[in-house]
Amino acid sequence: MYGEGFFFQALVFLAAAVISVPVAKRLGLGSVLGYLIAGVVIGPFGIGLVGEEGQDVLHFAEFGVVLMLFLIGLELQPSVLWRLRTSILGLDGLQMGLTAAVICGLGMALGLDWRSSLAVGLILALSSTAIVLQTLQEKDLMKTGGGKSAFAVLLFQDIAVIPLLAMLPLLALPGAVVRSAGAHGTTWVEGLPGWATTLVVVAVVAAIVVAGRYLIRPAFRFIARARVPEIFTAAALLIVIGIALLMTRIGLSPALGTFLAGVVLATSEYRHELEGDIEPFKGLLLGLFFIAVGAGIDFDQVTAQPRLVIGLVVALIVVKFVVLMVLGRLFRMGFDQNLLFSFALAQSGEFAFVLFSFATQQGVLPIELTTPLVAVVALTMALTPVLMLVNEKLVQPRFGTRERVTREPDAIEETNPVLIAGYGRFGTIIGRLLRANGINVTVLDLDSDHVEMLRQLGQKVFYGDASRLDLLRAAGAESAQVLVVAVDDPERILEIAATAHKHFPHLAVMTRAISRTHAYELIEAGEEHVYRESLDSSIRVGVDVMRELGLPGYEAHRLGRMFRRHDEQALHELAGVRVDQKAYVHGVRRQTEELERILRTDERFFHPEDDPAWDAESLRRESGSDSDV
Repeated sequence: MYGEGFFFQALVFLAAAVISVPVAKRLGLGSVLGYLIAGVVIGPFGIGLVGEEGQDVLHFAEFGVVLMLFLIGLELQPSVLWRLRTSILGLDGLQMGLTAAVICGLGMALGLDWRSSLAVGLILALSSTAIVLQTLQEKDLMKTGGGKSAFAVLLFQDIAVIPLLAMLPLLALPGAVVRSAGAHGTTWVEGLPGWATTLVVVAVVAAIVVAGRYLIRPAFRFIARARVPEIFTAAALLIVIGIALLMTRIGLSPALGTFLAGVVLATSEYRHELEGDIEPFKGLLLGLFFIAVGAGIDFDQVTAQPRLVIGLVVALIVVKFVVLMVLGRLFRMGFDQNLLFSFALAQSGEFAFVLFSFATQQGVLPIELTTPLVAVVALTMALTPVLMLVNEKLVQPRFGTRERVTREPDAIEETNPVLIAGYGRFGTIIGRLLRANGINVTVLDLDSDHVEMLRQLGQKVFYGDASRLDLLRAAGAESAQVLVVAVDDPERILEIAATAHKHFPHLAVMTRAISRTHAYELIEAGEEHVYRESLDSSIRVGVDVMRELGLPGYEAHRLGRMFRRHDEQALHELAGVRVDQKAYVHGVRRQTEELERILRTDERFFHPEDDPAWDAESLRRESGSDSDV
């Protein structure tokens, strides 16, 4: 099976990804877990369609991690890194130091030499940047408090690999024999004294920074003038591969070199072009990396020493989880965000493969110790998506609101005509508009960290779950006139609206619709006031485009209003037939044709009172607001 060649291997990996990922997504498992399961199935311990232990593919697939670190660097301008210095020296440094200390202590308690215990602790303190970031992005959790903290810790860990590589040789056991780098060849610093190695590393890093600032930008300008997109893509890949190779030759991680290059180029005018060119390669190669990790899990090692390996996996996850929870609490992270932060980082990372191999070559750790530890690293990485699912489906619903319940000192002692549930990007604009016009509102939000931040900014926001009847009563729902449901969870929007209609029928409930499909669900649930979050802004852009093309302002606004009225009518009509695929498709086509016919054959009215695009109520509301048209 192993001699079929490159195209057979490519066929196997692509087929595994195409089959497993959609199935995993449909089952709610996420793409990362789908890739990992696919790797286990096609690996040498499954049906055996890839090379021995997947190592022949893993080295190539690690280039996906290299590309990911380069893109992360592009997003982090030096000024952003400087603003993160407090976090890096605080939570992030403590996480790695405390985790390493605990694991080192456990290793010494089990009889390991202190040098070996410290090396193992430092390596296992790292977490998986590739799996964690991919999972957080997929679940749209990167912008949460826990997601931001996890990203900061991962960033610190990636940077910390450089001093780790320099420090590990100092922990070599007495009399240990330094092994050859093997297939990877010798490096430029092999055989050099410590001070010379440091000088070479510093010189190469400085060369990357200088080249990024003074050579690469002019080169990109020259290439851009050629106006050949594929050459720009080739140049971007050339830079990444060249820097990765350079860092390998001096014995450092290629991912860290490309990360540094990304930071240097973050202020470049070609940053977005570079991101767009490299992103497709990164996504595909990261998927390949996850499959290779799954294929590389040494189940022979697990079955040979099941108690040892499983015990180490459980112990590592528990130790890292407890340390992360303690630190999250110490840094006053909300309980729900602390759970996300701790579950996300309770594993070892891809750099552990490199560091364990390096530690073995340098005589720091015996191969008898690193062999089961590599299996432990792979298993904990594979369990990460499962841990995230456990947090999302089991822990958060039961325990994630415990702090919110106990934080009821948020006694609401005011009654206002308007309640707003959810104060994110949608609800904030509504609240600001109303308050600016002298209308008092009572705001409820479920994100503890967000509430604290808003309070620091001087906003009056109350912490609580608006789907709870007692909280709505405490917020003054019995005397209020309007409830705006602006949370970003479609299911909770339906739940809050249902509770309000049942217990406060006098309230005018205005609901946010996340998408057109969600709008259909709200209409079917009997909601009368449904507002699609992107509709008005999209129409406004279309109106401005028509005005920019020379259409008179009144006509452009008028056509936008006609489109909106027709689309709202179509929305309610199609909601009743959307379960019938044939009828729905026919209805959409008919509505589209009818709208185009109306707009194309419409006569231009110049008197608003005679204009069918404006009903009497709309005309009364809009009078004086469109004086520029």
